[in-house]
Amino acid sequence: MNRRLYFMLPNVEAARVMMNDLLLGRVNADRIHFLAKSGTPMGDLPEASISERTNLIEGWEIGMGMGALLGLIAGLLTLWIPTWWFTEPVPIIVVFICTAVGLVAGGFWTALVATNIPNTQLKRFEGQIAQGKVLMIVRTPFHRIKEVRELVVKRHPEATYKGVWPADHVMFP
Repeated sequence: MNRRLYFMLPNVEAARVMMNDLLLGRVNADRIHFLAKSGTPMGDLPEASISERTNLIEGWEIGMGMGALLGLIAGLLTLWIPTWWFTEPVPIIVVFICTAVGLVAGGFWTALVATNIPNTQLKRFEGQIAQGKVLMIVRTPFHRIKEVRELVVKRHPEATYKGVWPADHVMFP
């Protein structure tokens, strides 16, 4: 599973140099994204994707769970309430179809809504971004976290490490 490393950089020029150094350090270009104040000319730097700027993924996951639960309840209610259009429902199929429709529809609708909600992980960086700093987000596998951090610290002391998401601790000491 990939982790997101957050680094705060002083300006766009430092971000360009950092991007080149990470590419030389064998970090894929599609795993490096930058977020700056709106209106800042980023040039050829890759901007943060919609899933990094918003709560799209979290909303999708919550919606799928809630939709599946409501679909399951709807399927059970369908079996419980007598109907006139068919006489012998196949219980497993009805419950499965209702649950699957609820899962897909709930995930889709909440993902659409969540694209308008700013990412809660980025709240702590809003002040610094408003001052003109640039946030660099690097998605990296768990086993490369230390290597990428050391590369950034060694080559760019002006970059400040701001944490890793989803976890910044060792699970098993």
